[in-house]
Amino acid sequence: MTTIEIIILAILQGLTEFLPISSSAHLILPSAILGWNDQGLAFDVAVHVGTLLAVVLYYRQEVGNMAVAWFGTLNSSVGKNEGKTAQQIFDGKLAWWILFATIPAGLFGLLGKDFIEDNLRTALVIAVTTLLFGVLLGYADIKAGKRLPNQHKSFEQLGFKGAMLIGLAQAIALIPGTSRSGITMTIGLMLGLSRENAARFSFLLSIPAIAMAGSYLSLKLVLSTEGVDWFSMILGCSLSFVCAYACIHYFLILLDKIGMMPFVIYRLLLGIGLLWFILV
Repeated sequence: MTTIEIIILAILQGLTEFLPISSSAHLILPSAILGWNDQGLAFDVAVHVGTLLAVVLYYRQEVGNMAVAWFGTLNSSVGKNEGKTAQQIFDGKLAWWILFATIPAGLFGLLGKDFIEDNLRTALVIAVTTLLFGVLLGYADIKAGKRLPNQHKSFEQLGFKGAMLIGLAQAIALIPGTSRSGITMTIGLMLGLSRENAARFSFLLSIPAIAMAGSYLSLKLVLSTEGVDWFSMILGCSLSFVCAYACIHYFLILLDKIGMMPFVIYRLLLGIGLLWFILV
C-alpha cells in the first residue's frame, strides 16, 4: 500500500468503527470501487489494535471497575457480596453480561467466516445492508426520541436478556455493511435505552469483540508467510487510535443534540449511491 492509502484506510477504520455506518464496508469499498489492493493481515491487526486501545483508554475507569468486580465474582465463598456497594455488585454483573453477549458473535464468526469472506464482501451486499439497517436505525431513533427522559431504561433494567439480544445483534454485524455499532445501538434503543446509554453499552461491548477479532487476525498473521511492513502497522495503529478516540468523544457529546438521523441519512445516500454505481 502507498502511504496515502494507509492514511485513508486507517482514518476510515478509526472513524467508522464506532459510528453507526459500518467500518468493514468503508474498508472494503476502496478496493471494490477504486481497485486498491487488499490491505493485508498486518494492517488489519494494526488498525484493530488502535481502535481497541482507544475504547479501552476512553472507558478506562469503567473497564477497570468492571474488571475488579468481575474477578471479585469468581470468589465463591459465602457472603462474597458483604462489604461491596450496589455499584460494585452491578459492575460484576455487567462484566458477565458483556462477556456472555460476546459469545454469539464469536460463534457466528467461527462458523460463518469462510462463507462471509467468499460471498458477502461485495458492493451489492454492502449497499443492501447499508440501506436496510439504516432504515431500522432511523425507526429506532425516532421511537427513542418520543420517550420522556424518565421513560428510558437503565443498564440494570436492561437485564441479562436485553444484553444477550444486543449480543445477538452484534453477531449479525459480521455481514459487511450492517455496522456493529449501528445494529447494537439500534437494538439498545428499541429495548428502551437512551441514546447515550445505547452508545455506551455498544462501545463497552465492542471491547471483547474487537479484542477477539484482533486476536484471530494476529493468529492468522503469525501462521501466514506474509511479510510485516512495520511502518504501515505503526502508522495505521497510531492514526486509527487517534481518530477512534476523538470519534467516541465527540460522538457522545453530539448524540443527544443531533440524534442518529445524520447517520441514517448518510447510510441512505451511501446505499443509493452504491446501487447506482453497481447498476449503471
